[in-house]
Amino acid sequence: MIWYIMVAVGQGDEDMAIEGSQLEVLDIVIIVLNFVFVLALGIWASSKANRGSTSGYFLAGRGMDWWLIGLSLYVSNIGSATFIGVAGTASLSGYSVISYEFTGLFCLLLLGFVFMPLYISAGVFTVPEYTKKRFGGDRLQVTLSITSIVLAILATLSSEMYAGVVIIEQSLGWNVYAAAILLLILTGLYTVAGGLTAVIYTDAMQSIIILIGAIILASLAWVEIGGIDNLYIKYMAAVPKTTAVYGNSSCGIPQENAWHIFRPASDPDYPWPGVLFGITLLSAYYWCTNQILVQRSLAAKNITHSKAGSIMAAYLKLLPMVLMVFPGMVSRALFPDEIACQSAEACEAACSNPAGCSDIAYPKLVLELMPVGIKGLMLAAMLAALMSSLTSIFNSLSSLFALDLWSKYRPDATELELTIVGRVVTVIIAIISILWLPVIQVFGSGELFVYIQSMTSYLSPPMFAVYSMGMFWERTTEPGAFYGLILGAIIGLVRLVLDFVYTTPGCGEFDDRPGIVKNFHYLHFALVLYAITIMLIGGISLMTPPIPSKKLVRLTWWTRNDMSKREPMEPEEEGENKDESSELQDETEREKGREEDEEDDDEENKSIFRKCFNFVCGTTSTKNEPELTEEEKQALLEKMTSIKEEPFWERVNFVNGVICLGIGVFCFGFWG
Repeated sequence: MIWYIMVAVGQGDEDMAIEGSQLEVLDIVIIVLNFVFVLALGIWASSKANRGSTSGYFLAGRGMDWWLIGLSLYVSNIGSATFIGVAGTASLSGYSVISYEFTGLFCLLLLGFVFMPLYISAGVFTVPEYTKKRFGGDRLQVTLSITSIVLAILATLSSEMYAGVVIIEQSLGWNVYAAAILLLILTGLYTVAGGLTAVIYTDAMQSIIILIGAIILASLAWVEIGGIDNLYIKYMAAVPKTTAVYGNSSCGIPQENAWHIFRPASDPDYPWPGVLFGITLLSAYYWCTNQILVQRSLAAKNITHSKAGSIMAAYLKLLPMVLMVFPGMVSRALFPDEIACQSAEACEAACSNPAGCSDIAYPKLVLELMPVGIKGLMLAAMLAALMSSLTSIFNSLSSLFALDLWSKYRPDATELELTIVGRVVTVIIAIISILWLPVIQVFGSGELFVYIQSMTSYLSPPMFAVYSMGMFWERTTEPGAFYGLILGAIIGLVRLVLDFVYTTPGCGEFDDRPGIVKNFHYLHFALVLYAITIMLIGGISLMTPPIPSKKLVRLTWWTRNDMSKREPMEPEEEGENKDESSELQDETEREKGREEDEEDDDEENKSIFRKCFNFVCGTTSTKNEPELTEEEKQALLEKMTSIKEEPFWERVNFVNGVICLGIGVFCFGFWG
């Protein structure tokens, strides 16, 4: 079926494919086999997942090993948007874009050693749920959840979809929206059916495909260009014909600072204050407080596995320099007229996007350099990266909506209702992402990675300010956090709207944008916005009554090891115990190794439709589970929130963390 869909869609839009992009039968077969294998693995993982409870569906039963966590963290980050965006930005402005990857290494260590102990000791399902426990009330948690969902749709999900569309449009010539819908159906199938267990297992398998394909392409690119010395010569000479013919002295001419990470503070692409501090801020939000990534670490067996997974992912962050950045620069050196086009007419002809064509740098390299068969493998790898990212986003956003928003609207919602709501939200979010695709294409200079980081710079600093103040300053109060978040978000939204109203002019065109848009780099804006929000939170908190220390047990960095009983923030917070009980019940199933019989006595009499509905919605088990005693609940609560480690493995993680940190510092210095 998939074969016929691919052929039918491709034949309908052959005129959209670039020259030399027609795939051979072997390439198509490899792509189809990859999809089939991924779906089979996802459905297999679905069958072994505990899909009928929130812990089983959203956190994989909290039973994942460190290597699965590490691979899932890494692959969730390096989706198609990263391949397309990083390589595209490198093709235009050099390798300074690698600072996002190197800074991610440091922030992954920050996640494992600083933030995860707090999340685990607090015993949370979602990142915004932490604010519910830390500050009480619902308004802060709800506001953070809504903001997180909006940011994820605008900056993450839609960009991944756009990257997938670029790959398909350039390689297969499909109709854009038909291709997007098909990809969403395929990725949504095992995401909806299996929850986080399916996502993590498919992530692990796809990481192998991604790395193999990327290594092969990087090797071919190095052979084609002739090494780093030849790359420097050819990249600096990669001037598009429009610039050479019309004698333009600036547009499309590579600059010497393309070979440096740290550039002058006035640099329009990567000013050094923005690289050193702004990117660190955005990476800290992305890795440490972003539900899409943190959810993987929350699924770990314990704090030791969580740390080890973060360390593994941090080591893998060293690879994009070779696998994405240099191939993007090679693509510019080999195809300057297409990748570095300057006029709207030339760009429209090269990639159907008058804003710019840097985003086709990576797929162009795949289509031009890779032989038959291997080309199909690489496209399968890129589509695998897309599916991995989409599944991660779908599962995380559905958990945010179901656990943080729907449970407030319906406090008495059952576990079954929450899991079904999560699946329905997955479909709605997918539709919204498709509708947003045209907006991404016309944004700014046509660089996908710049779009992603701009959206993150305008919306994430207030959220990260709330988490960082709540975790590390006990005097932070709920009114301070809430009003600081609201005011900071308003400032960020104003700048976001201005960016869409006053678009970036083409090279050589007069720039009549307001100074706050033209001269205020988005990385610098993120720093200022974070500082403003911190001051607002601090000032308002000092004017409001403090939270008693007994209510902050295991909720701040300074009280994370306190195992005394925590007083509830509000008298009516007893409902929280109900949520914990359901999670404890799920933990008991895993700890005691109970075998669940999923079939009722009359299972054989059910229709095929009913059985399929049960599988998708996780309703196959109708048996009542035995109630836990208060002693059992307390013992499991202590185990779930414990951050104690075996001394040997604690030292192993610490030594590996220090080594990884040193390597990251060396890389920054060497390439800086």
